Amino acid sequence: MMKGCKFNILKGIHVSIALLTLCFLVIMLSPWKNNPFLTTLLFAQQRFRQPSSVLNVFHEEWLGSLAGMNIKTVNYCWLLFEKKNGTSRHKKMSKADCWDGENCMMDVLNVFHEEWLSSLAGMNIKTINYFWLLFEKKNGTFRHMKICKADCWDDLLVDAPNNSSISRSRGGHTEEANKSFLKKETTRMGEHHNSSSSTEPVTTFSSEDNDSDEEELSPQNADCNFAKGRWVADSKRPLYSGFGCKQWLSVMWACRLTQRTDFTFEGYRWQPKNCKMKKFNRFSFLRRMRNKTIAFVGDSLGRQQFQSMMCMVSGGEHIIYVEDAAREYGLVKPRGAKRPDGWVYRFTKTNTTILYYWSASLSDLVPINSTDKASDVAMHLDRPPAFLRRYLHRFDVLVLNTGHHWNRGKFEGNRWVMHVNGKPNENKEFEDIRNAKNFTVHSFVRWLDSQLTSHPRLKAFFRTISPRHYRNGDWNTGGTCNNTIPLTNGSEVLQDGSNDKVVESAVRGTKVKLLDITAISELRDEAHMSGYSIRPTQSVNDCLHWCLPGVPDTWNEILIAQI
Repeated sequence: MMKGCKFNILKGIHVSIALLTLCFLVIMLSPWKNNPFLTTLLFAQQRFRQPSSVLNVFHEEWLGSLAGMNIKTVNYCWLLFEKKNGTSRHKKMSKADCWDGENCMMDVLNVFHEEWLSSLAGMNIKTINYFWLLFEKKNGTFRHMKICKADCWDDLLVDAPNNSSISRSRGGHTEEANKSFLKKETTRMGEHHNSSSSTEPVTTFSSEDNDSDEEELSPQNADCNFAKGRWVADSKRPLYSGFGCKQWLSVMWACRLTQRTDFTFEGYRWQPKNCKMKKFNRFSFLRRMRNKTIAFVGDSLGRQQFQSMMCMVSGGEHIIYVEDAAREYGLVKPRGAKRPDGWVYRFTKTNTTILYYWSASLSDLVPINSTDKASDVAMHLDRPPAFLRRYLHRFDVLVLNTGHHWNRGKFEGNRWVMHVNGKPNENKEFEDIRNAKNFTVHSFVRWLDSQLTSHPRLKAFFRTISPRHYRNGDWNTGGTCNNTIPLTNGSEVLQDGSNDKVVESAVRGTKVKLLDITAISELRDEAHMSGYSIRPTQSVNDCLHWCLPGVPDTWNEILIAQI
């Protein structure tokens, strides 16, 4: 009896397990028609990642486009795909009801993310010509955003190099045809919407709501001068968080991490006169820089511009799809050195590389005695750095600067000995270091200009000098820059010429472009590091380097507008 009892108990357990297993299988097999069995076990974010790089790019652009909208003014959202055969397919998304709840913005975006991936998962996106985000506002009008052409999707799917000569009229559809297509689609959906509910307004399409990236590529006015204009307050600034960009931003330049309490300097943008400078969009920028390399070469102000660019492109967020590519350029920290001679990072989704190389003088530096660490260094004024001679062919955009190391203290501290024509300098005029700098800048630009013919895709910029704002002394004699009130010396630049006459004259008549930031930066004396730092040092003010986020972000915006 005891054995039978035990057997019955065991049998009952088996039956229960079998019933539970059967129920589980019925539940899991119900969506078999639409999804493979294993993928039904995953969350939505994981389920539709088969072409993961494509979906991740879409995800970021999707969030980016929503983040700039007041989504409570939207009634419906549509995903609208134009296929290459001319037909279209659309998917209606969530109503505004779910947005008006208590969820925060991130909850809203995550909901969209899941539906977004779901709608893409069942499509062969290689058959699509264009993709649009289409928002129907509560007033009955539409707002649309053109996200991306099929060209970039194909690159991501097949890992093919980007074709820079791709026409804007892919698949026989010109831009006008696409606008006509979108009007037809919005009208069709509006009619469908109107017939399904008599209380809904008839929808109309507003062409001025077009947020297409094509506007960024429009030509500038003939009288455009990015160095002329004015600083204006902008409540949407800064472009990234000084707290959040720890992955790229040196703590010595992160003013948000110091004792500073006034950050009004972050809330301004540069408005150039007679120039189109669209708001920076990091997703759009990375698409435009697909398979391209941007190189910053210069002194510590060049490094600030490099870090600013990294923070702008990453949005000040921690990014996992960035790889360190420094070894490809030989930039490994030497034994005993405090830091390497540069940094190289690659955004793997778009194969966009951004690098910085330290060359404070833009001249070739060679130890006179390579076996002696205390050896003097030959500073070849008429020869560009070996790094540039070796890697110039790999760059698509080159940004150069020099200036603040051309003084007797830096020469003696670095043991630089001027050389010309491969031998110690004998020109008495170069005893005045300003003349040596002038000679070097002009020699360098002539060399670079001669290289651009054989490197037609390279766009080279020479940035003018970043101004210092020491008052009542210098950096080592008690000089300060304690002002925290923005634009006390005015907000506008009206002059035509640059305040950096050396660089301006050097690039004149060449294919090297001028990135003129001197005069506009001179108006921003409140935006320096000043006396603030992680570890305050008595009686030492930094009135040369800038707080980040800050003025170097504007340098990059002007650079991007000119690329």
